[in-house]
Amino acid sequence: MSEEVQQFTEPLAHHGEGPVWADSWDGLRFVDMLAGDIVSLDATGEQADRLHLDAVAAAFRPRTGGGMVVAVERGFVLVDGDGTVRALDPLWSDPTVRMNEGGCDPDGRFYCGSMEYHAAPGAGSMYRLDPDGSVTPMWSEVSCSNGLAWTADGSRAYYTDSKTHRIDVFDYDSGSGLTGRRPFVRIPEALGLPDGLTVDSDGYVWVALYGGSAVHRYRPDGMLDGALELPVSQVTACTFGGPGLAELYITTSREDVEPGSQPEAGAVFRARPGVAGLPTRPFAG
Repeated sequence: MSEEVQQFTEPLAHHGEGPVWADSWDGLRFVDMLAGDIVSLDATGEQADRLHLDAVAAAFRPRTGGGMVVAVERGFVLVDGDGTVRALDPLWSDPTVRMNEGGCDPDGRFYCGSMEYHAAPGAGSMYRLDPDGSVTPMWSEVSCSNGLAWTADGSRAYYTDSKTHRIDVFDYDSGSGLTGRRPFVRIPEALGLPDGLTVDSDGYVWVALYGGSAVHRYRPDGMLDGALELPVSQVTACTFGGPGLAELYITTSREDVEPGSQPEAGAVFRARPGVAGLPTRPFAG
């Protein structure tokens, strides 16, 4: 695995998160989460657009018919292909709780988990938005809901509640959904918090380590396979994109970073690790 990581953008975000590559967008998009913005990049890493949606833009995915589904502070919005934004009903009124991270299952349903702004234990929940617009609470007692991604065959999904210091794995099928949750990898506290994650075409799991200045790659049996080191501490998420999905894009944050101490914090980084990723699963609604 190549260990060279290069800075791809200027520090465009305060809290960059949730990168998504879709060929229909001709490039990469990510959230500047606490600004409530989705940032679009061109092929050179320059900012091509910045769409403001809400107090928080937590996670998003392309829609099969064009546009995006986006988790915002207290629920979901649909962005149509022409840019029209349609907000769904808020899921709660508590101003201390917000959405954080999510992803789509093989059946085109969009999941996103919530958290209390300061990650109070057990204050969040996982929600599923179905293509018909209905929302189902999936599980509760979440502290900091983060990465969620499925294997290529859709039979397993990996998930992090960061405060557990674990990546968990579920079984998945269309009828039963996510079942059989169990620990996959435990991350020692000294290495940082497991944050956003993705799965590559070999079935290996890549996870960003918030506070750990790295992305780790784990084999399907849970053994550490390699690491990419970054020059900033708050590494938030990663996804594959580019030609042949052979480039790994990594978002970072300036949150809780001493001003001036990490000038690259908030930038997107890029690596070519010698393995390809999986296409982004879209929302069917």
